[in-house]
This record gives sequence, structure tokens and C-alpha cells, in this order.
Amino acid sequence: MSRPENSLPEVIKVVRDGIEVAFTVVNDVTAWRAQSLMSKEPGTVAWIEEFSPGQTLVDVGANVGMYALCAARFRGVQVYAFEPESQNYAILNQNIHRNGLQDQVTAFCVALSDGTRYDALYLSEFIVGGSCHTFGEQTDPDGAPMAPAFRQGCYATTLDAMVGEGAVPVPDHIKIDVDGIEPKVIAGARRTLSDGKVKSVLIEINSAMEEHWEIIDLMLGLGFDYSQEEADRARRTQGPFTGVGNYVFRR
Repeated sequence: MSRPENSLPEVIKVVRDGIEVAFTVVNDVTAWRAQSLMSKEPGTVAWIEEFSPGQTLVDVGANVGMYALCAARFRGVQVYAFEPESQNYAILNQNIHRNGLQDQVTAFCVALSDGTRYDALYLSEFIVGGSCHTFGEQTDPDGAPMAPAFRQGCYATTLDAMVGEGAVPVPDHIKIDVDGIEPKVIAGARRTLSDGKVKSVLIEINSAMEEHWEIIDLMLGLGFDYSQEEADRARRTQGPFTGVGNYVFRR
């Protein structure tokens, strides 16, 4: 892995209420992720601030660990982070180690989906900090065909299997942001989501995809509710991700 360019710092530190979390910088993308952490998705930051010390978060689609580390450092939460892309996983672990959080954040280099199998992870671009990758499907976040920049061998399991095997406890909170296959992740987590211990779930929903709208009815059927006003604020109204936004479902 290449060293950061001379114009970039090796580390960017984010401070909130006197508490510091440090992020490794290897390129412009990882620098941007750290620099925009508190402003890119203010709703996600506000949601994390609802957590209580000692609670548990499952972060599905952790990337290099922006929100996983915030939850651990700022809120004292135990985190189980899932990131299958090889380069992001490496930096995620560097960030965990850099902040001394190895006893508080556990990272798994596996995809979560609706079943357990080996397949390919199709990368939109081969770059540290990149996103819009898809497990098992050569599609972009809108479900359209994608010509991948790279195909990585990958293993997927389900959240229900991880919980059932005791690798992960039933969490208090779940974040699902996987750029398109959120319905599959949820299908593989139905038993866990049915457990009353789960207090809230943040899910990235793409309003251009019919199967994403079905997520809302499913979550309501499981006893969750959401704020339409909050969802409307989070939905992007311009740029390549227009119509995409985070819904926070709470019990």
C-alpha cells in the first residue's frame, strides 16, 4: 500500500466534546472521509449520539471505520464492523489499532447478505476508501449493470448466522449501508431484527429502487417506526446519489 502523498497528512484527528479519534490517511479519499466525517451525514452522527455506553453496534458496510470508531470513542459502544473490501478492511484495522480500540471494535472481512456462500465482490474502483461495491452482482447502487474495475474473491454470511453462532451478540443498534443490496442484508437478519433487544436500525434507502421501498413496510411490521421528516432531511436532492438517504427505524 502506497504512502500518503506529500501534500497530505499521515493522520487526521477529529475531536468532539474533548474526545479525539484519529484516522489514517493514504490518499485524497481517506482524507476526505475524515475531514467530512461530522458534516457529510449529520443525521448519522446525531443517531450515534443517541447511543449509551456499553451498548452494541453492528456496522454493516464499515468502509475504513468512520462511524464505527465514532461510536466506540465518542459513545463508549462495543462495535462489530463488517467490511469485505480488502483495502478498506486493512485501513479499518489500522484505525482500530491506532486508536487503541482493539478490545472495543471487532472487524470482520466478510460481506453480509441473505445467505452463506463464496462469490465475487465487484469493485466500482480499486482505491482505498472507495465505495459502491457489490457482493454477488455486477450492478451499481441503482441496480443498473456495472463494469467492475476489479473482482475480488469474497465470502458472505448472514447477520442471523453470526448471532446464532455467538460471534456477535444481538445488538442494540445496526447500521446497514452497502450501496444497493440492503434488502438482502435485511433478509439475512430477520431473526435478529425480530429480537426486541434491537432498539434502532439505520438503513440507507434508495428511492429509485422498488425493493428498497419494501424495506419500510418490513421494518414497520417488525415493530419499528421512523420519522418521515428525519428521512426527508437525510435524502439527497442533487448529485449522483439523488434520492438516496438514511432512514432511522426505532422501537
